[in-house]
Formats: sequence, C-alpha cells, structure tokens
Amino acid sequence: MLGQPSTHSPLAASAAAAQPSRCYAWLVFALSFGLLLSDYMSRQVLNAVFPLLKVEWSLTDTELGVLGGIVALMVGLLTFPLSILADRWGRVRSLVLMAALWSLATLGCALADNFGQMFVARLCVGIGEAAYGSVGIAVVLSVFPRHLRASLSSAFIAGGAFGSVLGMALGGTLSAHFGWRWAFAGMAVFGLALVAVYRVVVTEARLRAQRRLLGETAPDVAPDVAPGAAPRERVALRALLPALFSARSILCAYAGSALQLLVMGALLTWMPSYLSRYYGMATDVAGVTAAAFVLAGGAGMILCGALTDWVSRVVPQRKWLMAVAYSVTCCALLLAAFRLPPGTAQLVLIGAGMLFVGGTAGPASAAVANLTHPSIHATAFATLTLANNLLGLAPGPFVTGVIADHVGLLGALQVVPMAGVPAALCFLAGRRYYTADLRRLEGRRETCAH
Repeated sequence: MLGQPSTHSPLAASAAAAQPSRCYAWLVFALSFGLLLSDYMSRQVLNAVFPLLKVEWSLTDTELGVLGGIVALMVGLLTFPLSILADRWGRVRSLVLMAALWSLATLGCALADNFGQMFVARLCVGIGEAAYGSVGIAVVLSVFPRHLRASLSSAFIAGGAFGSVLGMALGGTLSAHFGWRWAFAGMAVFGLALVAVYRVVVTEARLRAQRRLLGETAPDVAPDVAPGAAPRERVALRALLPALFSARSILCAYAGSALQLLVMGALLTWMPSYLSRYYGMATDVAGVTAAAFVLAGGAGMILCGALTDWVSRVVPQRKWLMAVAYSVTCCALLLAAFRLPPGTAQLVLIGAGMLFVGGTAGPASAAVANLTHPSIHATAFATLTLANNLLGLAPGPFVTGVIADHVGLLGALQVVPMAGVPAALCFLAGRRYYTADLRRLEGRRETCAH
C-alpha cells in the first residue's frame, strides 16, 4: 500500500534486526535452567546411593551425614565471594567454570575408593555450585524485559526441586542397574555435555547485544556509568551491615527460616536410606519414592506462599503467623508419622508433613524484603541464603547422622522435626518486633528523602 514501507525494505529489515531476540533469550534460560538441574542432580544423587556406600565402605551415619552436608556448607561459605568474583571476571566464563568444576568433581565421586576421596570430591562439588544460583539468575534476567523478572525468578528457583527429584530418581535407577559409580558418572556426563553447549551458545558479546536491544545497561551498573568503568558502590559497607542485621525482626526471620530448613535438609538427605532400611526398598525404588516426597515439598512451598499472600493481603503481619502455623503443623505431622509403624499411614503423614516443611520460605523472604531497602534486596536475600545453608541445610544431614549413630535412623527422624518448635518461636518473636522495625525503616527513608 502507498505510503507504507514494505516489509522487505531495508528500513523494515533494520527495524526487525534491532528487536531483541526472544528465541535467544529463551535459549539462554533453557541452558541456564539445564545447568541448574545438573547442579542439584549432582548434589542429591549421593542420597540415593547412601545404602550402597554404607555397606561397601562400612560408613557410619555420621560420615554419611558429613558427605551430604559438605556441599551446602561450601555453598553457604562461598556464595558471596564467588559471586563478587563472577561480576568482575565475567558471568558467562564463571558459569562455565563452575559447571565444569562440579561436573568433574561428580566424576571424581564415581572414581572414589574410600570416604576421604569421596569427601574431597564432594567438597569440590560444593565449591563449583556455590555461586551458580545467584550468578545464573543474573544472566537469565539480563536478557528479558523487566516485567517478566518475577515469573522468571520463580521458574528458575523451582529448578532446584526438579533437579533434586531427578538426581534421586535417576541416581537410584542407575545404581540399581549398573552400580553406584555409574549414578555419579551419569550426572557428570549430563553436566559436561551442557557445559559444552553453553560455552558455544551463550557469550558475553551476545548477552550485551541483547541487553542493548532491550534498552538495558549492564546488570547492577548505573545508567550513567561508562561501559568498562567500575560500577559505583550504592551502599557503603558501614551502612550495609546495620541494614542487614540491626532489626530484631529480620534476625528472627533469618533464624526461623534456617531452623525450619534444617528439617527439610535432613529429610532430603535421609529419606532414601530410611525407605531402604525400614521398608526394604531397593535403591531404585527408594530413590523414586523419596523423589516423590521432594516433589511434595516443592509443591508445598508454592502453595504455602500463595496461601500466605492471600491471608495477609490486608494485614501483612499475618505472614509471621502463617510461618508459625507451617512450622508447628510440619513438626506435629512428622513427629506423628515417625512414631507409627512402617506402612501406608506413615507414608501419608510424611507426605503431608513435606507439604509444610518448606512453607516458611515465602513468609521469611517477604519479611526480609519488607525490612530492607530495595537497593540492597539482592544482598539481603543472599544473607538469607547464607543463613539457610550454614544453619539449616548444612547441619541438618550431619546432625541427623550423629543422632542416628546413637539411637538409629528412626530415632533421629523422631527428634529432628522438633527444630520446628524453635523456628516457630523465632517467627513469633519476629512478629512482636516487626511493626516497630518497619516504622524505623520508614523513618530512615523519609530522613534520606529530605
């Protein structure tokens, strides 16, 4: 039509070329999500082969707990420094190096001949995985429009649950048919294959081009900072630390979240062994059954988060009471379950408890977000992750193993869910101080505004 540019004209072609590539953005997401699956598959495959390692190497439950907890410990210790290094050295190169390290370390697990060698290999798995979550999500969000960030973050984080399920289910199946070494080798081959594809497809140059077409500057860099220049520090360290730790309610959120995740970490690690010892399940069946419980935990996190938002949409303070309810309910269900004889009723109660075991994640995250300035939300969530790993996910498997060596695994699982009681007390204390801490934060914002 006269007066309209042809779709085949040079002008139209130039305009089309200037549009950000949806296909490339989703390809980056798919590959980054795949590496996250590999991350958790390599982490959780060990749980599926616990029964085989215990028999072959005559390991104690304490030693098994150490092997299960060392990865979470390294993640907790190294997330901050490795994330900072990744920002300086290049995120894509860092991701490739991380994934290659944890995949090769998982291959090292397959070659281990004793506890010491397995411990070193698992430690290296933890080093490789330490900063993948924070750096991976940063890469993903950098190639999508801002209005998709919440959905993408939720979808990316959910990969942890799916990876755990795949690691235990596939690990149990491979070990039952080919031996436990092939369970580790299978996870390593999957990770290394993804690393090779990621290295070819995702490059810093293509990511920068995608961000320019989206009208975005480099992540976390102010618009007025010249390319290649060092980003300006938004919050001085002297002001950052009080913002993260001075409010009593935020300390309660950190502690309550970590204590509840201690229960979750223990169950994720020890359920395959429990099913093998007390139900006589083969490793493949135990792995698949335990994976179903992990899926229940992941679904419960989503459902509890949605329910919390609905209940507290008018009165935000109700988030704290919802966290208390989840902790107490989980504790009651699991204590009742592990005092029943093995059977259908026990499995049903364990599944019901798993629906609530991670339910406090949403309320705790919301509290941390509300109690910190938006400019430091990333650092605040990293602090919450640090607490969750160092105080919850890392000691959970170890503490359970230590107790199991004295009173048996069943006795240990009858004790560990009681961590939900101090978690509930922390959330009750947080609710008590929450309103005053919010007012203090708002007062600081008004002072800064004037």
